[in-house]
Amino acid sequence: MSVMEQDSAGAPARASLVNDPKVRGLFYQALLIAALVFFGYFIVTNTVANLERQNIASGWGFVENTAGFGIIQSLVPYAETSTYGQAIFVGFLNTLMVAVVGIFFATIIGFVVGIARLSNNWVINQIAYWYVELVRNVPLLLQIFFWYFAVLRAVPGKREKWSLFDTFHLNIAGLRMPKPIWEDGSGFIGIALIIGIVASVVVSRWARKRQDETGQQFPVFWTALGLIIGLPVITYFVTGMPMYLEHPNFVETGPILRRGFELGVGFNLIPEFLALTTALAIYTAAFIAEIVRAGIQAVSHGQTEASHALGLRNGPTLRLVVIPQAMRVIIPPLTSQYLNLTKNSSLAVAIAFPDLVSVGGTVLNQTGQAIEIIAIWMAVYLSLSLITSAFMNWYNQRMALVER
Repeated sequence: MSVMEQDSAGAPARASLVNDPKVRGLFYQALLIAALVFFGYFIVTNTVANLERQNIASGWGFVENTAGFGIIQSLVPYAETSTYGQAIFVGFLNTLMVAVVGIFFATIIGFVVGIARLSNNWVINQIAYWYVELVRNVPLLLQIFFWYFAVLRAVPGKREKWSLFDTFHLNIAGLRMPKPIWEDGSGFIGIALIIGIVASVVVSRWARKRQDETGQQFPVFWTALGLIIGLPVITYFVTGMPMYLEHPNFVETGPILRRGFELGVGFNLIPEFLALTTALAIYTAAFIAEIVRAGIQAVSHGQTEASHALGLRNGPTLRLVVIPQAMRVIIPPLTSQYLNLTKNSSLAVAIAFPDLVSVGGTVLNQTGQAIEIIAIWMAVYLSLSLITSAFMNWYNQRMALVER
């Protein structure tokens, strides 16, 4: 029987502070925090000293100065007399547009190719297989160059065009299409669209609850389509058609230098945007296809056999049974691909598309405000990543199995 050490008063002796794990843990944490604070202080003071030595003024006052350079594509009004802050905002909107459009098409292509990888048709299966193997093993930058310098340089010149339905026109200057012109009263159309979306969500929740209780399905897709499209169309006619389409105007006669599309008429997607978005969508879709294939294969084959036993055909089985269960496996890696696509859009600088990095680089070269511009880049891409992750995490929770 061991005897516990006692002090002079007869009470049990306390362990040394050096041997106390809690004290040691607090000490090392405090030491780490102190080291990080010192490192941050060193970086800040060293940066300030370097800026002063090079006569570079820090601060955000430069965003109010006149930019003095043009941007070939802008979603908001912009001119050379606009400020640096407006120029950076234009670059941000262009980056956001590339990310949203790229994610949309990459998801569609990826799901189609991923399902095709599991097709029993040998031709479809092999086409999907070689698409995945070829696209994902070629560097993205080379694919951007391919679409920009090889494909889009082979289209007609500025004095000619390729047309589809006499509405969409393509030449080396970009893709021309009708531009909506909004007049007084057109705001009601937007309100009708919002009401249609909200009503679609309400109907979807009601239909899901109804199916859980009775087992009867409701045509949610067609109902939502009617609400989202039909309601704004009805509002458009009721309010006296306060919106019209401005079609591109192509001049075919007259002096050779005056032929081509009239500037400022219609909507134009420049070749840089088309090449970048196409490359990003096709490249990311190759990875999404493998994620979708793995997710579908993760669902037990017994689920498919059970649905066939209930009389469901292959199409409804895939849509109603397999895909909803596979989404639990698909969503986490799918989020990573969305984040990669958004960050890879910064490669736009290679083909001079005016995204956030390209426009910010021009502002940096003119003002020398490297710290501020890099901080803007970091803040924007971090915010986009966090917002995307938060949305996908929310959606992942909605798709999770609910135990009864």
